[in-house]
Amino acid sequence: MLKKQLNNPVLKASFEKILAGNEIWIKEVQEDKTGKLQQLAKGQNPEILWIGCADSRVPANLITNTLPGEVFVHRNIANMVVHSDMNMLSVLDYAVNVLKVKHVIVAGHYGCGGVAASLSRSQFGVIDNWICHIKDVYRLHREEIDGIGEHEDKVNRLIELNVAEQVFNLCTTSIIQNAWKERDDLAVHGMVIDIATGKLVDLNITFTDMEGLGEVFAYK
Repeated sequence: MLKKQLNNPVLKASFEKILAGNEIWIKEVQEDKTGKLQQLAKGQNPEILWIGCADSRVPANLITNTLPGEVFVHRNIANMVVHSDMNMLSVLDYAVNVLKVKHVIVAGHYGCGGVAASLSRSQFGVIDNWICHIKDVYRLHREEIDGIGEHEDKVNRLIELNVAEQVFNLCTTSIIQNAWKERDDLAVHGMVIDIATGKLVDLNITFTDMEGLGEVFAYK
């Protein structure tokens, strides 16, 4: 394949910054006295599956102060759990059944642009089809959301409600429910990140079994 050079000086500088950052990381791995970073080459054993937003401001490892190898991550616009999303389901199945994670965390964040867009009538492109899933959450909680005065407060409350709905969606997957039939060390949590403070807010939405899902949602 013909290799082309970056002639645009701005593109070249930003790309070289990526490579320079990698050199710093290589040095950190080489100088790690604990051996944990070198151990990553042999495999991973995370206890957490993090389903978060694709927003660049909410990296899982920084927010949880964990090292590479400690958090298995899936991210998409507005941290959605869509039952027909084979990407998410594949990650979930691998995390739960192969890696045997103990915690599955849905992590939203205040000021989420995807959730804000769901309260708009504007079109944004292909993403509109994804945002429809968030509009469904609004539809379920329309009375509460419409009763909130300030727009920012509406968005942030919908962010919390969206996390709750995605936690519920996780718990109604056959992957999670079958795991619960075999294990008692798997929990699903809902949390929200306050970007301004860095705080990971526990919404006290945690499931460790099918109780509370409702009969029609619980598989035999």
